[in-house]
Amino acid sequence: MEYFLTEDQQMIKELAARIADERVKPAAAELDEKGEFPWELMKVLAESDLFGVWLPEEYGGLGGGIFEQVLVVEELSRACSGVAVSYAASGLGSFPILLFGTAAQKQKYLPDVASGEKLAAFGLTEANAGSDASGIETTARPDGDHYVLNGTKQWITNGGEADIYTVIAMTDKNKGSRGASAFIVEKGTPGFSFGKKENKMGIRASATRELVFEDCRIPKENLLSREGMGFVIAMRTLDMTRPGIGAQAVGIAQGALDVAVDYARERKQFGQPISSFQAVGHMLADMATQTEAARALVYAVAKTIDSGAKDFSKESAMAKVFASDVAMRVTTDAVQVLGGYGYMKEYPVEKMMRDAKIMQIFEGTAQVQRVVIANNILRGQA
Repeated sequence: MEYFLTEDQQMIKELAARIADERVKPAAAELDEKGEFPWELMKVLAESDLFGVWLPEEYGGLGGGIFEQVLVVEELSRACSGVAVSYAASGLGSFPILLFGTAAQKQKYLPDVASGEKLAAFGLTEANAGSDASGIETTARPDGDHYVLNGTKQWITNGGEADIYTVIAMTDKNKGSRGASAFIVEKGTPGFSFGKKENKMGIRASATRELVFEDCRIPKENLLSREGMGFVIAMRTLDMTRPGIGAQAVGIAQGALDVAVDYARERKQFGQPISSFQAVGHMLADMATQTEAARALVYAVAKTIDSGAKDFSKESAMAKVFASDVAMRVTTDAVQVLGGYGYMKEYPVEKMMRDAKIMQIFEGTAQVQRVVIANNILRGQA
C-alpha cells in the first residue's frame, strides 16, 4: 500500500532496507546459532545515523519520531528481529530521558545515543514484577547527595552491552506504585553488575541479562523528574515504544511471507508449483492481508503519537497486540507452506517463528494489552 512517506522517510526506509538485505540477512543465521550480540551491525547502523532517527536535532538526532523509528525497526526485523530489538531497545532506554529528563540530563546522555556510540537499556522487569510493574522490589534509598540502589532486574534487553540504563526503583514502598522513581545508571558504576546472558528460544542475537544492584551509589542528579514519578515514566515510555514492538512483528511477518511466496512459486508437486493449489494460495492471501492490516495499524498509531496526541495508551496496546498475534500466525503458516523444509534451519522461517513468540510477551503480554484496551474502552463509555 501507499503510505505517502515524505522524501526523508522514504530515504530512511530504503537505507534500513538496504542494510537489512546486504548486511543483516547474510549474518542472521550465524548470529542466531551462536547467540552472538551484533556489535558490527550496531556500528553499521550508527555510521548510517539510524540511531538518531527518533531524537531531536539539538541532541544530534535527525528530528524524526516514533514513525521514523518504526520504519527502521520493520525493515531490520524482516531480516533478523534479534538485530532489530538490539537497535530498538536503545530507544526504549532513552525515551525516559527524552520525555522526563532535565536539560542537563538530555545533553549529557542523548547525543551518545543518537550517534550510536552508546546503547541504552530499560530496567523495569523483576522476578516478581513482570506484567504487574507496581510490584517492583528494587529500592533506592537517599543518602546525602546520592541514592543507594539494591535489587535485581530480570530479562533486560541490551543488559551488559548498553552503557546507559534507565531503572525503576522504589523510594517509598508504603506508597505502592506511587512510591516508584526512575534513575539513570551508567555501566561501570560501583555496585552495578550483570547476571549471566540468558539462553533464549528466539531473538538470540540480542543480549538479555539481569541487572544487579548491590549498594550501588548514584548521584541525586540522576533522578528523572522527581520521586514518585517512576510508574508514570515507565507507563508513558511503554505507550511510546509499543508501536516499535508492533513494527518488529510486522517485519517478521513480512519476512516470513516473502520466503513462503518464493518457495510456493518454486516448489513443484504433482507436476506444478504448489502456488497453483488453491489451499496454498488462500494461505498466502490471508498471510498478506493480515500483515498489511497490522502494518496499517502500527503506522497509524505511530503517526498519532507523533502528532502530539495526549492519550494513546489504548491505540498503542492495539498496535502491539494485533501485530504480535499476526506475526505468530503468519510465521506458523509460513512453516506450514514450506512443509518439512520449514521445520529445518536450512530455511529462515523456523527462526522467524521462534522470534515471533516473544512479540506476544515482552513490553506487556498480549493478555495485559487486552486488559489495557478493555479498561480504556470501558472508561470511555462510562
